[in-house]
Amino acid sequence: MHKPAKARVRQSFERAAPTYDSAADVQRRICDHLLAGLPDIRVDRLLDAGCGTGYAQALLQARFPAALALALDLSPAMLGRVAAPCCRLAGDLEHLPLADASLDLYWSSLAVQWCELALALREARRTLKPGGRLALASLGPATFHELRHAFAGVDEYRHTLSFHSPDEIRQIALEAGFATVDVQKSTEITCYPDFKSLLKAVKAVGANQVGDGQRRSLMSRAAFARAEAACETLRTAAGLPLTYDVIALYAQA
Repeated sequence: MHKPAKARVRQSFERAAPTYDSAADVQRRICDHLLAGLPDIRVDRLLDAGCGTGYAQALLQARFPAALALALDLSPAMLGRVAAPCCRLAGDLEHLPLADASLDLYWSSLAVQWCELALALREARRTLKPGGRLALASLGPATFHELRHAFAGVDEYRHTLSFHSPDEIRQIALEAGFATVDVQKSTEITCYPDFKSLLKAVKAVGANQVGDGQRRSLMSRAAFARAEAACETLRTAAGLPLTYDVIALYAQA
């Protein structure tokens, strides 16, 4: 499954760092739900992989106050906004700068969809101690289907990433060497008053970076109007919806 170039992903999140927290309500809800599903375990060393601005760090440190906390992100600008006391690492989830069997908990919320999942999960398995736990949230195929609907009759550019199904994620985790795998699916929907606000929110959290198939020039007013009109056909009483098809993966090494 093709993923965007890392340099483009890093650039997108470098730009989004100042606005991320103001637009990340749904991302915080997904973090909260992921933590709620994590069983009571002993954790001496944990990694927040793809930590962003560090919202999960405060949650994890409250849950595991004695643990040594590591926060890793591809974007130095995101790392610079992590307020919780932790060891900050600029790095790639596909090539973790950590020793084998050095973690009790590998945590990642809404980061692996930017990676080759098989590589990221093999790295997670490599760095976990025997019996160590993984808690991971990613996105499924129905994510941002409203954007695909809006632009379907407008252009042939890619407006969303490609996402793995729950069954694919389960199989990739098993192939990575995890002994037990539990995959759970849920939906988060957030609504916006208009199409411009929806697109602005997507950009504010860095999710507008989709790689080689993305538009390189400004959209014409006519094309924007057609996309806006298509999106309006999905309007609900709460506004224009944007769907996050959330897949939670809990696994044990």
